[in-house]
Amino acid sequence: MRPLLCLLALGGVLLFLLGLHLELKWLCLLSKPLPVIALLLWLRTTAASAYRRWISIGLLFSLLGDVLLEWPADLFVFGLGAFLIAHLVYLVAYLGDSRRLVPLALLLAFAVAGSMFILLANSGLGDLLIPVAFYSLAIGCMLWRALARLGSRNIATGSAWLAAGGALLFVLSDSLIGINRFVAPFDGARYAIILSYWLGQLGIAASVIALHSGTPQSADASSLAASTHS
Repeated sequence: MRPLLCLLALGGVLLFLLGLHLELKWLCLLSKPLPVIALLLWLRTTAASAYRRWISIGLLFSLLGDVLLEWPADLFVFGLGAFLIAHLVYLVAYLGDSRRLVPLALLLAFAVAGSMFILLANSGLGDLLIPVAFYSLAIGCMLWRALARLGSRNIATGSAWLAAGGALLFVLSDSLIGINRFVAPFDGARYAIILSYWLGQLGIAASVIALHSGTPQSADASSLAASTHS
């Protein structure tokens, strides 16, 4: 990432954490979008592609979710909706790269999403039961397709691992939000939620850069074979 973008992202992180520590809601609201804005600008520095376009759209909806969740009014449901769309957009991005079934990835993703939903449902969601069920299904699908990119011969290894790690961290952040809001509030929740969220978005955005700068596994294998026979 370019130095100015790194400064923008790091500045946003530090200002937001300072706002949390000092309980300055206005500072949190102003600084929270900055790291994702930096990621969006970073993606503009790489070659255009369908994958870049969909990941950028997902980041835009995540940015909207950031603002809605931080807004002084209780806009949790609207923020949830924005992040739901972000997960679905990331799902489209991953499907554009690979449509392999990968049963193990499917089982792992839905074990994670299903466990989260069961935990939240048992804590009493009331009118949010159906929306949270759809949300859990969406993040399960998104995580499945992110994990399914691992091992694809036509996808750069770095991109596959960054997207998978980013998706897992994004799901972790969502899970922590649900636990803190519906199950049992815990000390340091907001710090854990935002840091895992930003790291997840960084991994997902970096998967775009790695996709264009990395070498697909099939090309790696071809190069190795060529050097062996030469």
